[in-house]
Amino acid sequence: MGAAETQSDPVAKPDDLRAQTSAYQHLDEPAMRELPATTIPTSAAAPTIDRAPDASEDRVPAAARRDPVAHGIRTPTQPSWFDKVEAFVSRLSMRDNFWNSICSLIWLPLAFFSGIRMKELEPGSFAAHAILPFRRFNRNWYRAMAGGALLANSEIAGGTYVFGICGADYTVVCKNLNYTFLRPCFGPAVYRMTARENVKELVAAGGEFNVTIDMEISQQGFRGERDRRVGKCEATFHVTPKVHHKKKAMRKKK
Repeated sequence: MGAAETQSDPVAKPDDLRAQTSAYQHLDEPAMRELPATTIPTSAAAPTIDRAPDASEDRVPAAARRDPVAHGIRTPTQPSWFDKVEAFVSRLSMRDNFWNSICSLIWLPLAFFSGIRMKELEPGSFAAHAILPFRRFNRNWYRAMAGGALLANSEIAGGTYVFGICGADYTVVCKNLNYTFLRPCFGPAVYRMTARENVKELVAAGGEFNVTIDMEISQQGFRGERDRRVGKCEATFHVTPKVHHKKKAMRKKK
């Protein structure tokens, strides 16, 4: 009965556990050995894992994940009839001084009645000169060119010069204007404008930009006399593509 009880006893004695641990202790130690340097194939180094497609990706068509305009799926936003008329009028106003004065009569009466005009040296291009005639509308009570006329037409001359370079696809807004009066003007005023930046390169780069115009205002000389400097002006204009205004309006609607 003693042997039977010993075999039927499922619980091992503590002495037997210690013996087994010391006898098989070497089996728990990992065998460290150096492997020869072999090139591992790319497929083995980075195995491809098959992933079940996401349900959210299945709901979105593949065409929608691409640019619809670039791939011809959706046509770009077409300009409206108002945009076409505005572009036509803008180009017409810069064609010559006649159409410039007609457009000024409707949208900028001050420029029309003051009579300021750009001096065109070559067909289709405006030089950096503007002439303000010495007429009654521009004179003050002591028969000199009014300071308000010189100041206001500085913005008009500089803005027209920048707009003539940028074209009809841009809007030009004056941000800052500093005018210094040096002496009275008793004759036609000549505005000579110089841009600090290269406006053509800024237009070619695209986007919004600022341009600073330095103006020298002189009284036009009579009978061979040299011009007399009557003032100087520094004007900063902000130029924005009209496309940016349309995108901003569309974001506000959303």
